[in-house]
Amino acid sequence: MSVWLMIGLFLLIANLPWIGNRVFFIWPLQQKPVWVRLVELVVYYFISLLIGIAFEIRFSGDVYTQQWEFFVTTLSLFLVLAVPGVVYRYQWLPMQKKFR
Repeated sequence: MSVWLMIGLFLLIANLPWIGNRVFFIWPLQQKPVWVRLVELVVYYFISLLIGIAFEIRFSGDVYTQQWEFFVTTLSLFLVLAVPGVVYRYQWLPMQKKFR
């Protein structure tokens, strides 16, 4: 159950940069550039790693050392989880504006 909770939480976190035009939901911008969204995505990835470490400490009591393969795999998973937000921002919204 906790693994699915983490994946659902990471799905939510991975899509946060694509939702609005505020940087980290604090600073409003007229139009948020793509590079700002990518910086947010990287920061949210590290936040999700910290959440994962907290889950690991909570349930096993120890943090296992990881090699670079783990981080490449989790980053890839995080990017895949961000796809719905990218589709919403760059395909769905322009299509809605086009047909109005």
